[in-house]
Amino acid sequence: MDAAFTEEQYEIRRTLRELLQKRCGPDEVKAAARTAEGYDPALWRQLAQQLGLPGLALPTAYGGVGCGLTELALACEETGRVLLPSPLLPTTVLVAPLVLALGTERQRAKLLPALAAGELTGALAVPGGRLATALALTGRNDGDWAGGGRAGGIQARRCAPEPGGAAGEWRLYGEAVQVVGGHSADMLLVAAHTGGYARSRTLLFVVPGDAPGLVRARQTAMDETRPLARVQLRDVSGELLGEEEGAGAVVTALARVGAGAAAALAAEAVGAADAALGRTVEYVKAREQFGRPIASFQAVQHRLADLYVRVQAARSAAYYAAWAVGAPAQDAEPGAPGLALAHALETLRAVAGEAVQLHGGIGFTWEHDAHLAFKRAACDELLLGPVHRLRAHAAETAGLFGAGARAAVPACGRPGGERCP
Repeated sequence: MDAAFTEEQYEIRRTLRELLQKRCGPDEVKAAARTAEGYDPALWRQLAQQLGLPGLALPTAYGGVGCGLTELALACEETGRVLLPSPLLPTTVLVAPLVLALGTERQRAKLLPALAAGELTGALAVPGGRLATALALTGRNDGDWAGGGRAGGIQARRCAPEPGGAAGEWRLYGEAVQVVGGHSADMLLVAAHTGGYARSRTLLFVVPGDAPGLVRARQTAMDETRPLARVQLRDVSGELLGEEEGAGAVVTALARVGAGAAAALAAEAVGAADAALGRTVEYVKAREQFGRPIASFQAVQHRLADLYVRVQAARSAAYYAAWAVGAPAQDAEPGAPGLALAHALETLRAVAGEAVQLHGGIGFTWEHDAHLAFKRAACDELLLGPVHRLRAHAAETAGLFGAGARAAVPACGRPGGERCP
């Protein structure tokens, strides 16, 4: 493992940081988050056209930049520093890798260039608000989270074949909540249960944002910079992503994408924590009490030093997780991304809490900028955690509790002992 960044990686970080510092002050971030889209479309187009941000980790054959997860993690760290409201997480981190992994060549050629160019945004709709489970971050993604044939969730059924012999279209019905960016995405990837009890499986379907029967509404959330939506599918037509016979590949792809998402989001949380710490240090240097800056008090210095150490440790873990996801099979550490995300979320929560405390009375006002990081820390842990479950599942996946702790999972994605379709 070479831990040194290349000149190209440093340049990606520098260019993105300069642009975001000019365009994303706290007031601009709040204004963008409160728009109908939940982000600034003009800034998103600029990031796509000038930096290729949406396609950073996509192959050049599909209009991407051709970089990897490490570069994407560095970009997420910079967007996290300003708490940028954008479709980066749902479109670039979740949807695009799934289309690349599971889509047919026709679907890739149709969707990926538009996603890479920033002309198309996407969102991953998982029923029951169980995104972390679907991505195999807090438990096995064996498919039950998609409905399991019971009431609720999202169900998919195939219509009768047409007279000419062509297969019938898929119809979807159900509801998903806490869909990141789902209220304004141009297309949705919907995880749905199909096949009944005998051939129970989870598949992914492409649903256009303007499909008849699709009802979307933005949910009220504490963190405005990470907009969530409630998505209802009322007999909506959807196109199967990939092949129907590849049901087992869906679970594998979701877990793989989940590992990448954990590394990217860990880097994003580190960026947010580092920026919050920097603002707090500047404040305590300027704020005077008893005739001297409060930064001169040893108790304050110790608290800030502890936070600095935590941020640096979380950064190292996030970088290592980004490397580990793309490492050769013999060097892979399956628990690294989940552990890095847990450490980063915990660090962001600690830094944000101390930032509020050290800003004193003004820091406790809900409108203060310190609360942007505090809200992001609280909501991300609710969306992707909690931290203790991230750590527990990462430890089980890595086999830290003994050889018998991790049950074998066959190609269909079901725990051992269950019959595969």
